[in-house]
Amino acid sequence: MAIQAVFWDFGGVLMRTEDWEPRRRLANRYGLTRETLEDLLWHHPLGDKAAIGEISAEEQWHNVARLLKVPLGELPAFREQFFAGDRLDRELIDYIRSLKPAYRVGMISNAFSDLRPLIENELHIADVFDEIVISAEEGVMKPDPKIYLRALERLGIQPEAAVFVDDFERNIHGAREVGMLAIHFRQPDQTLEALTQLLAAHGANHR
Repeated sequence: MAIQAVFWDFGGVLMRTEDWEPRRRLANRYGLTRETLEDLLWHHPLGDKAAIGEISAEEQWHNVARLLKVPLGELPAFREQFFAGDRLDRELIDYIRSLKPAYRVGMISNAFSDLRPLIENELHIADVFDEIVISAEEGVMKPDPKIYLRALERLGIQPEAAVFVDDFERNIHGAREVGMLAIHFRQPDQTLEALTQLLAAHGANHR
């Protein structure tokens, strides 16, 4: 079956941490490693609740502030430093734009409730995607099959006609389990080479 759609992850693929130093300094200030600070936000049980929309992004940041004893007045600066080293890959965004109109383009992201406002109002890239599926809005996270199947259904695409790009192997396995093709993102050049080969091998018509 010819490929008709390409789905992308957001964090770690389109938006990546290129400078770890701001986050490392922030963690050191609270006697933590960078990895422990990240786990506190994203992988603490309350982080999982935020990722499936049981609590809001704001509530989860307040939880982190409470655990680390960060005064709420300092929380905006805390958040700003946490993400200070993150960069949107504009070249990759331009490539994704170039896939249209030959292909449908989607996003499937495990993320808090603040991702859509970021995409729409700050990064201004919502128009790149035909469908944006966010775990906090769906109540389910990758690699649960439900989130992939919802994304496919909304674009009217069969799993065998779709490719998914993600930086976590477990999410790649989840996509493949529902019948999608998938590429494990490690860095942009490797991903684009693999995607180009995949599109060519499956009768796609993008040039």
